[in-house]
Amino acid sequence: MRLKSAPFLFGLAAGVAVAGMSGCAPLRSHTGYVVDVDLVNSIQPGVDNRQSVLQTLGTPTFTNQFGQGQWFYLARDNRNYAYTKPKPTNQITLKISFNDQGTVTRVDRTGADQIVKINPAKKTTPTLGRKRGFFQQLFGNIGTVGAAGAPTSGGGTRNTP
Repeated sequence: MRLKSAPFLFGLAAGVAVAGMSGCAPLRSHTGYVVDVDLVNSIQPGVDNRQSVLQTLGTPTFTNQFGQGQWFYLARDNRNYAYTKPKPTNQITLKISFNDQGTVTRVDRTGADQIVKINPAKKTTPTLGRKRGFFQQLFGNIGTVGAAGAPTSGGGTRNTP
């Protein structure tokens, strides 16, 4: 009976090891616009307008906040392992600029060189003024209502009847 259980245990251990290692396989994902190079290359400055770009490329990811001067199409490929934070491997930013008449003036493409990693200096935001603890902030106004020199509840000043 011992000889039959040893191969079973070995097979079970190998299966658990393979299942555990499959969690280390990289996960790849794509977010944003799906770029079709032929469609992007068909957009020509001076020829196309907003309507033709909308029909060719579809709705932009976002537009310029102050007017309709620029449309942006964003695409990003990410990679991560199991539960780690995704890291960008490739990014394409397509910026289409329009003039006041709505005609395309420029088509710019940028890549992963525009990805910026920001590391905040501290976990707290510095503020001006007093540094007060939790209980000082919670109970700090007790006794200040109706204090000497404060205006009366009638809304007037002390000199008015």
